[in-house]
Amino acid sequence: MITIDNYLDSHYIHRSNWLRAAVLGANDGIISISSLAIGVAAASVTREPIVLATVAGLVAGALSMAAGEYVSVSSQTDTEKSDIERERQELQEMPEVELNILAQIYEKRGLRKETAMQVAIELTEKDALGAHIRDELGINEISQSNPIQAAFASGASFTVGGVLPLLIVLFAPVKGMEYWLYGFTIIFLVILGVTSAKTGGSSIKIAVIRITIWGSIAMVLSALVGYIFGVKV
Repeated sequence: MITIDNYLDSHYIHRSNWLRAAVLGANDGIISISSLAIGVAAASVTREPIVLATVAGLVAGALSMAAGEYVSVSSQTDTEKSDIERERQELQEMPEVELNILAQIYEKRGLRKETAMQVAIELTEKDALGAHIRDELGINEISQSNPIQAAFASGASFTVGGVLPLLIVLFAPVKGMEYWLYGFTIIFLVILGVTSAKTGGSSIKIAVIRITIWGSIAMVLSALVGYIFGVKV
């Protein structure tokens, strides 16, 4: 038997928070580490500096992604908590005004004035704060993010993405390594685009085109910098 909870859980939007962090982390890991390695490889004739730069970039990037995601999501959570507390106080101090605000929201969504007021009254009687959090502030279970979860997803996915170009750096020939990195990175990005599109229920073609174009631009520019400013080491 299909329940409303099971039905709602089947929608892709419920995956948006962790999927966004994971795709961003993996994409950043693949592109930034590949770009870094390509830039160094374009200016190097030995493997050691390329490996050193790649490993350092991988460690620093993963920690930076995790910390940045944690701070940004925590800031969002703090703002949401502040708004919720303000809403709680307003419900205590001016319940009639808040009831009218809620009714106006439903009326703007298409309900008749009488129906909107009736809905507002019934929802207020059941859970006034919950109704205002959801419909006035626009905060719900889907939009709320967990800082720890987001940080872990972002940092771990960056690491996974960054390890892929590192493997190329370790095993590909030093001569022409930038071309090996570019070719395999495009493959990695295509796989990431297909995986993220299937997981999120979006267009595979659009996801692949978008992710490969921007990845290619980043790598080409990095290689150009390496060729122009690099000193052979």
